[in-house]
Amino acid sequence: MADHTVDYWRGRRVFLTGCTGLLGATLARDLHQRGADIVGLVRDQVPQSSLVTDGTISRITTVRGDIEDLALLQRVISEYEVEVVFHLAAQAIVGTANRHPVATFRTNIAGSWNVFEACRHSPRVRAVVVASSDKAYGTNESLPYVESMPMAGEHPYDVSKSCTDLLARTYYATYGLPVCITRCGNFFGGGDLNFNRIVPGTIRSVLHDERPIIRSDGTFVRDYIYVRDVADAYRVLAERMQDPAVHGEAFNFSNEIRLDVLGLTNRILALMGREDLEPVILNEASSEIREQYLSATRARERLGWKPRFGLDDGLRETIDWYRDFFTKRAAAS
Repeated sequence: MADHTVDYWRGRRVFLTGCTGLLGATLARDLHQRGADIVGLVRDQVPQSSLVTDGTISRITTVRGDIEDLALLQRVISEYEVEVVFHLAAQAIVGTANRHPVATFRTNIAGSWNVFEACRHSPRVRAVVVASSDKAYGTNESLPYVESMPMAGEHPYDVSKSCTDLLARTYYATYGLPVCITRCGNFFGGGDLNFNRIVPGTIRSVLHDERPIIRSDGTFVRDYIYVRDVADAYRVLAERMQDPAVHGEAFNFSNEIRLDVLGLTNRILALMGREDLEPVILNEASSEIREQYLSATRARERLGWKPRFGLDDGLRETIDWYRDFFTKRAAAS
C-alpha cells in the first residue's frame, strides 16, 4: 500500500524552530525522509545534537537566529515560501524557568507571538503546529487532563505555556491563522543531552555504574511518551490540518500511562539489569505540579493517531542509543 503521507510531504516547504532539540531533530529527520524541503532555525551551535551527528543538518537549510527576532522570522517565512510551520523552540527546563522567569517569558511567550505574527503576514502558510505542554493546564484535581480544561499555569514555565496556548487561540480567533496546539507530557528518547532529566540522567548513571539521582521525593506523577511517537503526532496533525475544521483546536498526545518518578527510574533500572543501584532521593523539587497525566481521546477519534511504541519499547531504544553514544565518546577520548 502506498504511503500517502510521503506524497503529502514531498517537496513541501517546512519551517522548524527548535530543530536542534530532541523533538526538533527527530521531526526534521522524519520529514526529510518523506521528502520535505526543511528550513531550520538554529540559535546555538550544538555539535552533539542528533541533528548534527546523524547528518540531517547537512541535508536541510539552516538559518542562524533567535525567535525573539521578528524581522528574521518574517524574512525566512517569506523568502523560503514556507507552507507548514512547526514551532518547537522554547526554554523547556522547569528549574531554569524558576530561576530565570523573565528570560523564559521572553523566549516562550514573546518568541511565540513573533512566530504567529510572522505567519499571519504570509499568505502561503497553511498550517502552524505549536508545542504547548500538559503543564499549561496547571494544577487540577480532576485528572486526566482533557482539552476543554482552562489554561491555569501558576509557576513560570507552566504560565509561559498557558500564554503560548492562549496566544495561538487569539491568532486563530482574530486573524484566522491556521494554527493547532499540541499538549504532551514528558517526552524522552535518544539524543536528549540534558542529563538533569530523569530518563537520560538515570541511563547515564547506570552506564557509569552510579546510583541515579531523583531531585524530587519520587512520588510526582507524570505522563511519559517516546519522542518518535511525538514526532508522528505532530506530522499527523499537520496533515489533518488540510481540513479547516481542525484549525484552532488543541490536542493532547499521550500513551495514557501514569507513572511516578521513582517508578520510572526503577523501570529503567530493571530494563538495564541494575536493580542493585538504589536511587538517591534528594527531595529538592519545588514550584512543580505534583500530578499530571493526559487523555488522548480527542487525538485518537479526530486525528486517527495512536502511539506506535509501548513505554518499555521506547525505553529500550533509548537505552541502546545512550550505550552507543557513551561507547563512541569513550573511544574518541
